Amino acid sequence: MDETARLQAGPVDAPRAQEIGTPWPPAGVVGQWTDVYFKRTRTIVERHGDVAVTYAVFMRRPVVFAPHLALDWLRSVAAARGFTPEIEVRYHEGQWVGAGEPMMWITGPFSQLAELETLFLMKLGPACVAAHNAFVMSAGLPKSAFLAMDARHCAGTEMADLMAYAASVGSERARRKAGAIGFIGNATDATAHYFGQSHGFGTMPHALIGYAGSTVKAAELYNETFPNEAMTVLVDYFGREVSDTLAVCRRFPELAAAGKLSVRLDTPGGRFIEGLDPPQSYAVLERRAPDSIRGYRDETELRYLIGAGVSAAGLHWVREHLDEAGFHTVKIVASSGFSPAKCRVMADAQAPIDVVGTGSFLPEHWGETYATADIVAYDGVARVKMGREFLLKR
Repeated sequence: MDETARLQAGPVDAPRAQEIGTPWPPAGVVGQWTDVYFKRTRTIVERHGDVAVTYAVFMRRPVVFAPHLALDWLRSVAAARGFTPEIEVRYHEGQWVGAGEPMMWITGPFSQLAELETLFLMKLGPACVAAHNAFVMSAGLPKSAFLAMDARHCAGTEMADLMAYAASVGSERARRKAGAIGFIGNATDATAHYFGQSHGFGTMPHALIGYAGSTVKAAELYNETFPNEAMTVLVDYFGREVSDTLAVCRRFPELAAAGKLSVRLDTPGGRFIEGLDPPQSYAVLERRAPDSIRGYRDETELRYLIGAGVSAAGLHWVREHLDEAGFHTVKIVASSGFSPAKCRVMADAQAPIDVVGTGSFLPEHWGETYATADIVAYDGVARVKMGREFLLKR
């Protein structure tokens, strides 16, 4: 099966990350990575008498539940430490969780759980917010496929693993709830299994265009090296999105006709796509999606519609030129800042996007990713700090 067929087929069941390697950090170094006051709490409790405690875990904003990696880590470390926590999970993976709703209750010895709280929350909150964003984006553009291109924006490989997992969870919810195509793959081999793939997807970066000296030459080099693969060609390097798109299509008419050729628009926000300016962009949308420019739009939404960079008008503009030249089966891959907000605007404008390449499902406001755990019972007696009574079991 070639790359295009695999992309169209979408994801299949695949093994989870915990089956590959050891969860980090392992039990032996947990104390080095947790807050000191939890280490001191453990010392006090061990000296004065251990108790069984129950933690309630929640977040302050709505999210899509993505607990798998956090729970795998917790169970692995607990086993290494010689105890088994009692975990009462209130939601299934991929379910919507409201702000302040207890996601789960975790019961175990205070002396053991105290040191695990920080590291557990690190793995839970960001994944739940990223899953939420992936869901919103996929559901908002249900007919577009998504590729997770977040790796370069992650703070290390552990975060990259967590974010790829989250994208797969949010995407699966979008397929279930909105019939969306969702995320069908990602950019790295290490996390491709989350999307049911054996490897990551991608063809050429801007650096290859610069190396080749022309967009067509870069496509020739790629095709010569990987003759049996479908090809996605970046067309914005020289600011000739339309001209280079058509030149590549004319150079590879067989690939174009077979649906194995895509062009990727990644135009920076400092300039317009070739042939466009604000008046021309308005004219394009007037032809293609007039309702999108009729209502109130703030400055950011207007930029997504008719501004510089990869705009809805720009996508329609390139599609128009492809169709006028007879290249109806050439696909458009859009990247550059495709966040939940940008995806909503693109949906309103009926932008002709076959594939979205995005890392912008990563949480934009990191403060929203903070998961919280409060102890709500000591040896079975309900007790929680004032103001958090909503976490008690009822």
